[in-house]
Amino acid sequence: MVLPITAYGHPVLKKVGSEINPDYPELSTLIANMWETMYYAKGVGLAAPQVGLSIRLFVVDTVQLEKEDKVPGMKKVFINPIITAENGKSVSYEEGCLSIPNIRGDVERLESVTIQYMDENFQSYTETYDGFNARVIQHEYDHIEGKLFVEKLNPLKKKLIAKKLENIRKGKVSADYRLKFFPV
Repeated sequence: MVLPITAYGHPVLKKVGSEINPDYPELSTLIANMWETMYYAKGVGLAAPQVGLSIRLFVVDTVQLEKEDKVPGMKKVFINPIITAENGKSVSYEEGCLSIPNIRGDVERLESVTIQYMDENFQSYTETYDGFNARVIQHEYDHIEGKLFVEKLNPLKKKLIAKKLENIRKGKVSADYRLKFFPV
Protein backbone atom coordinates (compact mmCIF):
# COMPACT_ATOMS: atom_id res chain seq x y z
CA MET A 1 0.00 0.00 0.00
CA VAL A 2 1.30 3.45 -0.90
CA LEU A 3 1.55 5.53 2.26
CA PRO A 4 1.35 9.33 2.47
CA ILE A 5 4.76 10.95 2.84
CA THR A 6 5.21 13.21 5.83
CA ALA A 7 5.97 16.75 4.65
CA TYR A 8 8.44 19.31 5.95
CA GLY A 9 7.20 20.99 9.13
CA HIS A 10 5.83 17.83 10.74
CA PRO A 11 7.45 17.24 14.17
CA VAL A 12 8.12 13.53 13.47
CA LEU A 13 10.80 14.60 10.98
CA LYS A 14 12.75 16.29 13.80
CA LYS A 15 12.67 13.40 16.29
CA VAL A 16 15.43 10.86 16.85
CA GLY A 17 13.96 7.47 16.03
CA SER A 18 13.60 4.69 18.58
CA GLU A 19 15.12 1.24 18.11
CA ILE A 20 12.78 -1.59 17.23
CA ASN A 21 12.87 -5.32 17.87
CA PRO A 22 11.69 -8.34 15.85
CA ASP A 23 8.21 -8.23 17.38
CA TYR A 24 7.50 -4.70 16.11
CA PRO A 25 3.84 -4.83 14.98
CA GLU A 26 3.40 -5.79 11.32
CA LEU A 27 7.04 -4.99 10.47
CA SER A 28 7.06 -6.96 7.21
CA THR A 29 3.92 -5.12 6.04
CA LEU A 30 5.48 -1.78 6.97
CA ILE A 31 8.65 -2.59 5.02
CA ALA A 32 6.64 -3.72 1.97
CA ASN A 33 4.58 -0.50 2.14
CA MET A 34 7.75 1.60 2.43
CA TRP A 35 9.20 -0.03 -0.71
CA GLU A 36 5.95 0.55 -2.60
CA THR A 37 5.73 4.16 -1.39
CA MET A 38 9.35 4.89 -2.32
CA TYR A 39 8.97 3.49 -5.83
CA TYR A 40 5.65 5.27 -6.36
CA ALA A 41 7.27 8.59 -5.41
CA LYS A 42 10.33 7.80 -7.57
CA GLY A 43 12.78 7.86 -4.68
CA VAL A 44 15.95 5.90 -3.99
CA GLY A 45 15.54 5.84 -0.22
CA LEU A 46 12.80 6.25 2.38
CA ALA A 47 13.04 6.47 6.16
CA ALA A 48 10.31 5.57 8.64
CA PRO A 49 9.89 9.19 9.85
CA GLN A 50 8.90 10.05 6.27
CA VAL A 51 5.85 7.82 6.70
CA GLY A 52 5.10 9.22 10.16
CA LEU A 53 6.95 6.70 12.35
CA SER A 54 9.73 7.75 14.70
CA ILE A 55 11.68 4.48 14.50
CA ARG A 56 15.17 3.53 13.30
CA LEU A 57 14.30 2.00 9.94
CA PHE A 58 15.01 2.96 6.35
CA VAL A 59 15.10 1.34 2.92
CA VAL A 60 17.48 2.09 0.04
CA ASP A 61 17.45 0.99 -3.60
CA THR A 62 20.15 2.39 -5.85
CA VAL A 63 20.08 -0.66 -8.16
CA GLN A 64 17.52 1.24 -10.24
CA LEU A 65 20.27 3.78 -11.11
CA GLU A 66 22.98 1.31 -12.12
CA LYS A 67 22.38 1.72 -15.85
CA GLU A 68 22.51 5.52 -15.92
CA ASP A 69 25.22 6.06 -13.29
CA LYS A 70 27.32 3.01 -14.19
CA VAL A 71 27.98 2.27 -10.50
CA PRO A 72 27.02 -0.82 -8.52
CA GLY A 73 23.75 -0.33 -6.74
CA MET A 74 22.25 -1.97 -3.69
CA LYS A 75 18.79 -2.72 -2.36
CA LYS A 76 18.61 -3.11 1.42
CA VAL A 77 16.57 -2.64 4.56
CA PHE A 78 18.41 -0.96 7.44
CA ILE A 79 17.04 -1.57 10.95
CA ASN A 80 18.55 0.09 14.05
CA PRO A 81 21.56 1.35 12.06
CA ILE A 82 24.55 3.09 13.58
CA ILE A 83 27.11 4.89 11.44
CA THR A 84 30.47 3.97 12.95
CA ALA A 85 32.73 5.87 10.52
CA GLU A 86 32.59 8.44 7.73
CA ASN A 87 35.77 8.77 5.71
CA GLY A 88 37.26 10.19 2.54
CA LYS A 89 37.07 13.62 1.08
CA SER A 90 34.03 15.86 1.29
CA VAL A 91 32.00 15.77 -1.92
CA SER A 92 29.22 18.16 -2.93
CA TYR A 93 26.19 16.74 -4.74
CA GLU A 94 22.69 18.02 -5.39
CA GLU A 95 20.16 16.30 -3.14
CA GLY A 96 16.41 16.35 -2.84
CA CYS A 97 13.95 14.75 -0.46
CA LEU A 98 10.47 13.28 -0.84
CA SER A 99 9.41 15.11 2.35
CA ILE A 100 10.58 18.43 0.86
CA PRO A 101 9.20 18.38 -2.69
CA ASN A 102 10.50 20.68 -5.42
CA ILE A 103 13.57 21.80 -3.45
CA ARG A 104 17.09 20.66 -4.26
CA GLY A 105 20.46 21.82 -3.06
CA ASP A 106 24.15 20.95 -2.91
CA VAL A 107 25.09 19.02 0.22
CA GLU A 108 28.63 18.19 1.34
CA ARG A 109 29.08 14.61 2.57
CA LEU A 110 32.11 12.40 3.10
CA GLU A 111 32.53 9.86 0.31
CA SER A 112 32.60 6.69 2.44
CA VAL A 113 30.46 5.39 5.32
CA THR A 114 30.68 2.35 7.58
CA ILE A 115 27.39 1.29 9.10
CA GLN A 116 26.23 -1.40 11.53
CA TYR A 117 22.64 -2.48 10.99
CA MET A 118 20.20 -5.35 10.93
CA ASP A 119 18.25 -6.49 7.90
CA GLU A 120 14.54 -7.39 7.83
CA ASN A 121 15.39 -10.79 9.39
CA PHE A 122 17.35 -9.09 12.19
CA GLN A 123 20.66 -10.45 10.91
CA SER A 124 23.49 -8.08 11.90
CA TYR A 125 25.97 -6.57 9.44
CA THR A 126 28.82 -4.08 9.42
CA GLU A 127 29.50 -2.80 5.90
CA THR A 128 31.27 0.06 4.18
CA TYR A 129 29.74 1.93 1.24
CA ASP A 130 31.24 4.53 -1.08
CA GLY A 131 30.01 7.15 -3.53
CA PHE A 132 26.32 7.48 -4.24
CA ASN A 133 25.40 4.51 -2.03
CA ALA A 134 27.16 6.18 0.91
CA ARG A 135 25.37 9.46 0.19
CA VAL A 136 21.92 7.87 0.15
CA ILE A 137 22.65 6.00 3.39
CA GLN A 138 23.84 9.21 5.05
CA HIS A 139 20.73 11.09 3.85
CA GLU A 140 18.34 8.41 5.16
CA TYR A 141 20.34 8.02 8.37
CA ASP A 142 19.95 11.76 8.96
CA HIS A 143 16.17 11.22 8.86
CA ILE A 144 16.23 8.75 11.74
CA GLU A 145 18.44 11.22 13.63
CA GLY A 146 15.87 14.01 13.15
CA LYS A 147 17.94 15.92 10.59
CA LEU A 148 16.98 17.16 7.12
CA PHE A 149 19.21 17.86 4.12
CA VAL A 150 18.11 21.52 4.01
CA GLU A 151 19.89 22.05 7.33
CA LYS A 152 23.18 21.23 5.58
CA LEU A 153 22.78 23.82 2.83
CA ASN A 154 24.90 26.97 2.78
CA PRO A 155 23.40 30.06 4.45
CA LEU A 156 22.59 31.84 1.17
CA LYS A 157 20.71 28.81 -0.21
CA LYS A 158 18.82 28.49 3.09
CA LYS A 159 17.73 32.09 2.77
CA LEU A 160 16.67 31.61 -0.86
CA ILE A 161 14.46 28.60 -0.05
CA ALA A 162 12.97 29.89 3.23
CA LYS A 163 9.67 30.96 1.62
CA LYS A 164 9.33 27.65 -0.26
CA LEU A 165 9.92 25.73 2.98
CA GLU A 166 7.28 27.81 4.73
CA ASN A 167 4.83 27.07 1.91
CA ILE A 168 5.50 23.33 2.28
CA ARG A 169 4.97 23.61 6.03
CA LYS A 170 1.60 25.30 5.35
CA GLY A 171 0.60 22.63 2.80
CA LYS A 172 0.97 24.94 -0.19
CA VAL A 173 2.87 22.52 -2.43
CA SER A 174 2.06 19.86 -4.95
CA ALA A 175 3.80 16.58 -5.65
CA ASP A 176 3.11 13.49 -7.75
CA TYR A 177 2.41 11.57 -4.53
CA ARG A 178 0.26 12.08 -1.46
CA LEU A 179 1.70 14.25 1.32
CA LYS A 180 0.71 14.42 4.99
CA PHE A 181 1.03 17.82 6.65
CA PHE A 182 1.09 18.84 10.29
CA PRO A 183 -1.86 21.06 11.19
CA VAL A 184 -0.64 24.66 11.31
